[in-house]
Amino acid sequence: MGGEGGTASDVEEDTGVKRNPKLTVLPLIALIFYEVSGGPFGVEDSVSAGGGPLLSLLGFLIFPLVWSIPEALVTAELATSFPENGGYVVWISAAFGPFWGFQEGFWKWFSGVMDNALYPVLFLDYLKHSFPIFNGLAARIPALLGLTFSLTYLNYRGLHIVGFAAVSLAVFSLCPFIVMSILSIPKVRPVQWLVVDFKKVNWRGYFNSMFWNLNYWDKASTLAGEVEDPSRTFPKALLGAVVLVVSSYIIPLLAGTGALRSASSEWSDGYFAEVGMLIGGVWLKWWIQAASAMSNLGLFEAEMSSDAFQLLGMSEIGMLPAIFASRSKYGTPTISILCSATGVIFLSWMSFQEIVEFLNFLYSIGMLLEFAAFIKLRIKKPDLHRPYKVPLQTFGVIMLCLPPSLLLVLVMCLASIKTILVSGAVMLLGFLLYPTVVHAKDKKWARFGTERPAVSSDNILAGHSIMLHQEAEESLIPYSSSSKAEQESELLLEEALKMK
Repeated sequence: MGGEGGTASDVEEDTGVKRNPKLTVLPLIALIFYEVSGGPFGVEDSVSAGGGPLLSLLGFLIFPLVWSIPEALVTAELATSFPENGGYVVWISAAFGPFWGFQEGFWKWFSGVMDNALYPVLFLDYLKHSFPIFNGLAARIPALLGLTFSLTYLNYRGLHIVGFAAVSLAVFSLCPFIVMSILSIPKVRPVQWLVVDFKKVNWRGYFNSMFWNLNYWDKASTLAGEVEDPSRTFPKALLGAVVLVVSSYIIPLLAGTGALRSASSEWSDGYFAEVGMLIGGVWLKWWIQAASAMSNLGLFEAEMSSDAFQLLGMSEIGMLPAIFASRSKYGTPTISILCSATGVIFLSWMSFQEIVEFLNFLYSIGMLLEFAAFIKLRIKKPDLHRPYKVPLQTFGVIMLCLPPSLLLVLVMCLASIKTILVSGAVMLLGFLLYPTVVHAKDKKWARFGTERPAVSSDNILAGHSIMLHQEAEESLIPYSSSSKAEQESELLLEEALKMK
């Protein structure tokens, strides 16, 4: 990291931005954990939707193999090949050009903001059981706004603070389930894990629950420019997060469904608190409720960080005006954070099920594009410098991406007509926004940055980063341009990916 010292110092002297410590393995594991999971809160629906414990337990054993591990492997390879803020936006731009990179960024940012709108609402839903005043709008709306502003301020203060806060919240949120699992051991009857009533299975709810609880492994890639030695840190953090997430689902479900004879219909959001009371007593119920509330804070912080740094990364490569890349004295993207927080406030009126289905649909489209980019870069750029490489050849990576891609298509096919129409409108908005941004850049209605973002990996050469950002600045051209211009853009993308 010694070669970077001068660059960081120069940036600090020129901009007055405080260079905060970068993310290491443990804080990154906690952030990925909260991007994906946050604990077993919300997995209760998988028992009721699956008609009993069997499908729920099988789902959290099989889905990680089919979905989570392939997505984590793809993320590890591409995040270390392009260790820059913006993550998947950079990958898609490198594979398919800036138009599709912009669409990927818009879809993922929109689905991320929708996801984040859930957590302040869920936090107050847990509190209202102990403080009924939050049932009324007169208290609920100010509390919702105050909570959103407070958590947004924590993001403003620095990503390293968010990372260590996530570690503390993860420990607090998981401890009651460790205690509950230990206390349940004498009461567990393994035969109860095999119960299933296929007449009660709600396949749409089941697959949406599984998918929502096991997605977003790629979100932390938007923070790659803020990670210490990403070529080593990312693979380790993703592996640790996969083990932590799957364990945090399977172990409490084994304890709760094995120790109790509760009907599957009783398993709904928040039921783990009742499970804790039946196994350990009222004190354990209160502990789980407190952990549930605090987990929502961790989920909000992790999602807000990724969404904001994604906008910053898009700005740094010329896809958004330079104002989105402006950093506070703490090194955080101020305008990008405020933009994401505003979206959260405006989407907080939607119901839980509506948000889950909408964001799953948009996320599925974005992930199909990521898998396609992963395969295309393997074929077209076999010599691209990959500090971490999935140990499979071309046919192997296609087979790796096939099962999760089929799952994504299945989730989209199960969506309601309303979800398809709303998601289609969001996609259309993205198609219209791109030429609008290009026109604004051509007419100089806004300033677009030309500065190079910090690249923290020792395994990526400075020339690669410079060329990538030069390409992004020059290639924001209308997608309806002549074939000659498209060929020039393609050549620039090819040059940007050359590793010397």
